[in-house]
Amino acid sequence: MSIFCKYCDELRVEAIKQGIQIHVLSTDDTRIPQEVMSGINQMVMETKRCNKFTMNICLSYGGRGEITNACRLIAKDVKEGNLDIDGVDEQALERRMLTGHCCDPDIIIRTSGEERLSNFLLWQAAYSEFFFLKKQWPELQKDDLIGVIRTYARGRKRRYGK
Repeated sequence: MSIFCKYCDELRVEAIKQGIQIHVLSTDDTRIPQEVMSGINQMVMETKRCNKFTMNICLSYGGRGEITNACRLIAKDVKEGNLDIDGVDEQALERRMLTGHCCDPDIIIRTSGEERLSNFLLWQAAYSEFFFLKKQWPELQKDDLIGVIRTYARGRKRRYGK
């Protein structure tokens, strides 16, 4: 986590310069050290008004935990009378997910030769296209990403479950 602290300020400055709003998605922030949380909070607050791009950083995150937490919020809203049981649908759940501020990913790139989700964006990945690359994340080059984008753009037909 100390490496995150080291680059948190640099990322904040660059994000502001480029107009990038940063969101940190965490299902268990009690595991994040206080000095890291301070840097995260500053970064999120100071990029809140940026509107050119959105960057989501998953830290201490798990897809199952995210779904469980969203279900708890729904249960609480129903119990308190803020949501009718008939109003519990996919949209109600999506609004309570950590990614409620953005659309689901079109592409998920899995690096290091792994071919599994590993508890990452389980709900949001329902209609995503997956690309599995043998390289580690730090080894990726611009050409690797361009190759993924070209493959995606060249003939993938999105049916969204239909």
